[in-house]
Amino acid sequence: MAAGEPRAKKPKREHERLSENVLFGMGNPLLDICAVVDKDFLDKYGLKPNDQILAEDKHKELFEELVKKFKVEYHAGGSTQNSVKVAQWMIQSPYKAATFFGCIGKDKFGEILKKKAEEAHVDAHYYEQNEEPTGTCAACITSDNRSLVANLAAANCYKKEKHLDLDKNWKMVEKAKVYYIAQY
Repeated sequence: MAAGEPRAKKPKREHERLSENVLFGMGNPLLDICAVVDKDFLDKYGLKPNDQILAEDKHKELFEELVKKFKVEYHAGGSTQNSVKVAQWMIQSPYKAATFFGCIGKDKFGEILKKKAEEAHVDAHYYEQNEEPTGTCAACITSDNRSLVANLAAANCYKKEKHLDLDKNWKMVEKAKVYYIAQY
């Protein structure tokens, strides 16, 4: 920088250190299952590039086939959980500044989802039930396109009285300063 050139002012940052559980999110958790697939896979399930749909009966086997046939990456997903993850990533420290509530199944995809939320340093407290499997979203990638297939399943089974109303969980709601709850 040459002498006499103006310097950008650095913003004054005098903010308090954030505490754990300062951000509270509640929504539909989905396990994102991402894989590069071929056109035959899209055709088999009637999928179009650059599309997003809710899973129907004909897509029931898609998620397991995706895992068995292709190299997959898993991510904790769903719009609210994604937003909470990004906020936690931006905050960095402390870990678990962001809390997330939602419903999952007691199954292998639920276990993977819990692990992925933990890896993102989100303090996820899922209501776990046996009636429906964990919600999933298949991200079927072909060249620069992707086709999303969401199966909400357990994400639609949240029971306030069995989870949110529990004293230990309600205390986390009260501890938060910022709330993000998606509504469709």
